[in-house]
Amino acid sequence: MSKVAIIQESPILLDREKTIEKAVGLIEQAASEGAELIVFSEAYISGYPAWIWRLKPGGDWGTSEELHARLLDSAVDIDAGDLELICNSAKKNKVCIVCGMNERDGALSKSTLYNTVVIISKNGEILNRHRKLMPTNPERMVWGFGDGSGLNVVESSVGRIGTLVCWENYMPLARYTLYSQGIEIYIAPTYDSGDDWLGTMQHIAREGRCWVLCSGVVLTNSDIPKDFPERENLYPDAEEWINPGDSAVIAPGGQIVAGPMRNEKGILYAEVDLKQAAVSKRDLDVTGHYSRPDIFTLNVNTKPQTSIKIKK
Repeated sequence: MSKVAIIQESPILLDREKTIEKAVGLIEQAASEGAELIVFSEAYISGYPAWIWRLKPGGDWGTSEELHARLLDSAVDIDAGDLELICNSAKKNKVCIVCGMNERDGALSKSTLYNTVVIISKNGEILNRHRKLMPTNPERMVWGFGDGSGLNVVESSVGRIGTLVCWENYMPLARYTLYSQGIEIYIAPTYDSGDDWLGTMQHIAREGRCWVLCSGVVLTNSDIPKDFPERENLYPDAEEWINPGDSAVIAPGGQIVAGPMRNEKGILYAEVDLKQAAVSKRDLDVTGHYSRPDIFTLNVNTKPQTSIKIKK
């Protein structure tokens, strides 16, 4: 049995340093309660750009540009060591950490943003970096497209874990790619919420016969900075809850064992038994005895994609 913790807390919106400082404190808190796996939400550092759903498509150019500039400044450059404090906290507390972030490209243009989630080992090493394959609707005005290089299930101190972000979880071939690598703990950081979304999470637990950890974004009006552009129009004071969270832990087969944590901030804990994931595949193993490779095959391109290849 392993104890897992889903952190359903708001970031310090558009402030990387303060958000990371808050994250380290939350890691310490969860670790002190015995958590071995600690999961943060989609784009936790330094906040999901929820305003894109409220601005006029193609309009509000000045506001969009101002907010994008702040998002760039608060994004994470992994190659520059921006995650060092979180990696050090993972090593200090001997916990595995999964964290979503706005990632700033540090290799090519140095200005493209990605919706990224990383898996950090209990030794403080980054085991996997996954960039969301298909940003959803207006998200495409904020984030670039990821590639298949992060579609990995990795061995960790708490089992075989992998991640898909938000509506990537509606992509059956992406899910199948993780199932085929023997995933035991399937982690879904998301901005989505509600009963329909939780039904999807339960379906994945039934389909993949794995544990599903849904880590939802929680955001309230008080989390919006006072100097936020067009604050009164985009986030009227009368609106208290901007996003409710709905984090949950779901067992193989689809039973919700913890949560959903709705309109509430805090840490959601649960005990996870990996043997349950293996035994539950007795009657259904979609990439094993219940597959038909003589009829269906899936080819996955896991090579990193780049716009330039320099021959030396």
